[in-house]
Amino acid sequence: MLKRLSAVILLISVSLFLGGNAFAKEGDGVPKLFNPKTTTLKNGLEVVVIEDQRAPVVTHMVWYRIGAADEPPGKSGIAHFLEHLMFKGTKNIPPGRFSEIVAENGGQDNAFTSQDYTAYYQNASKDKLPLLMELESDRMQGLILNDEAVGAELQVVLEERSQRTDNNPRGLFAEQFNAAKYLAHPYGIPVIGWRHELEKLTTQDAIDWYKKYYAPNNAILVVAGDVEAEEVFALARKYYGKAVPQEIPERARLQEPPQIAKRTVVMYDKRVRQPSWQQSYLAPVERSTSIKQVRALEVLNNILSEGPTSRLYSKLVIKDKVAVGVGSYYDSSSFDPSSFVFYGTPANGISVEELEKAVHLIIRDVLENGVSDEEIKTAKTRMLASAIYARDSLSTAANIFGGALAQGTKIENVVNWPSQISDVTKQEVIDAARQVFVEERSVVGKLLPEEK
Repeated sequence: MLKRLSAVILLISVSLFLGGNAFAKEGDGVPKLFNPKTTTLKNGLEVVVIEDQRAPVVTHMVWYRIGAADEPPGKSGIAHFLEHLMFKGTKNIPPGRFSEIVAENGGQDNAFTSQDYTAYYQNASKDKLPLLMELESDRMQGLILNDEAVGAELQVVLEERSQRTDNNPRGLFAEQFNAAKYLAHPYGIPVIGWRHELEKLTTQDAIDWYKKYYAPNNAILVVAGDVEAEEVFALARKYYGKAVPQEIPERARLQEPPQIAKRTVVMYDKRVRQPSWQQSYLAPVERSTSIKQVRALEVLNNILSEGPTSRLYSKLVIKDKVAVGVGSYYDSSSFDPSSFVFYGTPANGISVEELEKAVHLIIRDVLENGVSDEEIKTAKTRMLASAIYARDSLSTAANIFGGALAQGTKIENVVNWPSQISDVTKQEVIDAARQVFVEERSVVGKLLPEEK
């Protein structure tokens, strides 16, 4: 039985500036991130190729525009569950053989599910690309599901939930905190599913999900590596061109009502040795605001938390010694509005309330006094440099484009990310901070040792 090592990996954390196997110089001299070549097959499959001839290997990925946030009420976990079931057999490939064939040919494979997408990938030498396409296209619509296969795999998923969440206080707290962040939107439902709903998923639920959403016109094929785009396009037509398009339901989710009350989640657990704190602010993404505001928030996040000289770390860890760890992150790439999160662990003798107050002083300083020209300049330099230094990972480029397109990001906003970051102004950073850091649209979370 296959063990999906990264079944619930949330690639939303793949920041654009951490990726990059190339800066492509265009006619106007402005650097662009990657130089993807794209086409769309007659059946609707979108194909993206990132050529990189530095090593004779390829990353082959298929992304489906369907994730946990698209699940119907009462069926939480079905997207991730189907990810597991995709490694069952087809008419051509016996159950359990998919990964074995990839391994026998020197490759690696895996899959992951997020709120917005489900993706499958293989890494192998470039001469294996036709085989990878043959395998992946075969299970796009040829999967065979029955009670025996589904029932056994459901027990695997339930055990995964036990390990990752039910037996892990930080996992449980994260689940509760995330649920409090959203009053209506399904981003508050865990990707792996609530246990009581997961236990009731049936074979028919899996079949319905598979038939409704696993179709070429709901998928993106991304190939990165030692390939020529036209050759990949021809292979895609050969192997994926036979898949039949389906009528895909509109991706309409419940949206958040106005959030007008700050919420606090406090959880005690005897297994917790060190308290922790976090606060999340509802934040826009590309589909809900201007790209300028998104890029300004990315720069702001870098100023606040990137490296030892960042505002949070230099002030609270190095200078004031009120925290042993502190930072922030902004998920700019989700399909629906996301969050800007601060987090920290207090130093010995410091309460979470004292740490919270210290973080708030930094936030207030940004809101009242903004950021400096030097901070803006340093952040931009750091972000653009990261894209160059991180060029060694072939799969990162495929992840960036697959995730971005599956979440509704325009491909030109990926390609033009360097120039968009370069154009961010100090005033845009201040304006973005003032629009996002609104206490009434935030949730505070505290995970504490059980009181004696």
